[in-house]
Amino acid sequence: MNIHEYQAKELMRRYGIAVPDGGVAWTPDEAVQQAEKTGGPIWVVKSQIHAGGRGAGRFRNDPDGKGGVRVVKSVDEVRANADAMLGQVLVTEQTGAEGKEVKRLYIEDGCDIARELYLSVLLDRATSRVTVMASTEGGMDIEQVAEETPEKIIRVAIDPATGIQAHHCRTVAFGLGLEGGQVKSATRFLTAMYRAFTELDASLVEINPLVVTGGGEVLALDAKMNFDDNALYRHPDIAELRDEDEEDPAELEAARHDLNYVKLDGTIGCMVNGAGLAMGTMDIIKLYGGEPANFLDVGGGATRERVTTAFKIILSDPNVEGILVNIFGGIMRCDVIAEGVVAAAREVSLHVPLVVRLAGTNVDLGKKILADSGLPITSADDLADAAEKVVTAVKEAA
Repeated sequence: MNIHEYQAKELMRRYGIAVPDGGVAWTPDEAVQQAEKTGGPIWVVKSQIHAGGRGAGRFRNDPDGKGGVRVVKSVDEVRANADAMLGQVLVTEQTGAEGKEVKRLYIEDGCDIARELYLSVLLDRATSRVTVMASTEGGMDIEQVAEETPEKIIRVAIDPATGIQAHHCRTVAFGLGLEGGQVKSATRFLTAMYRAFTELDASLVEINPLVVTGGGEVLALDAKMNFDDNALYRHPDIAELRDEDEEDPAELEAARHDLNYVKLDGTIGCMVNGAGLAMGTMDIIKLYGGEPANFLDVGGGATRERVTTAFKIILSDPNVEGILVNIFGGIMRCDVIAEGVVAAAREVSLHVPLVVRLAGTNVDLGKKILADSGLPITSADDLADAAEKVVTAVKEAA
């Protein structure tokens, strides 16, 4: 689960992480109130959407104008920019061409920036350890830094038996070129970040940029926090921060029906039972020259209704040009899947090629239900046969 910058900074304040003063605003009047509260004389007006690159982004109604993060020098400018940004669609590299509507702003005190750095705490799956990642190249996309100048990235893995120690913090601080009192400040800062990461069951705590001010202070100028969905039951206060307006409607609908769905960029929709089988299905689609449009795991105990809902969700994606249903009937019965597929196909007036591969419990009954449906459903003998058939069907229909 993702949250907004202003929410992440409020959580950071609780842990003693230094952030500039600021507050959220939903209207131009509230933006002025927040500016007057922080005092200025320089403020930053920040669009709050779940996407990076806001400063370099452009508003759809003003593509040649200013971005989604603006530095202003008067309360009147705060109001004018808030009025220009709220309710408008901001397009960044991460939002795609559709962009996201700006519904709230973060009004923050400006600061004297001497240096911009990068700092994050995340889970490194290669080492299975919480890892601190830092770089002197703050303000840049960290993936770009890793590709172009990997030697500028510092990685420090934390042993879970000891947790973060002072020597970890010093390694990072010295690697970032901090000195004197900045090292002590960075040690407190990083220790607090680690505590926030572990205690809140976060999957990422990222500050980009982390700035050193002209006065030598270390501040989180930007903040991003992601959380493990499976641990949210332990943190109802974090769960309340969820902004469903920022999430994909199809993914939200899937979650309401206990379906695991992630939208992708391809054209072949997938409905599978089991996460491992779903990933294998996506891989073999790519092997045969296609691109998966989604990851969708209906689970081991799906009902006919859930299968029908899953089918509708797949077809709600306008990019889907074909569907592959791949079911191994263990706990899940193949006849239940078949009934759900037939019901959904009839309800939505199936208009794309559909290939179904069934194996396992009640497979013969499932195949009979599909064959007797009168619908244009192609059966496959195995997974390779299914992938080849659906890729071919999509190419022929194009």
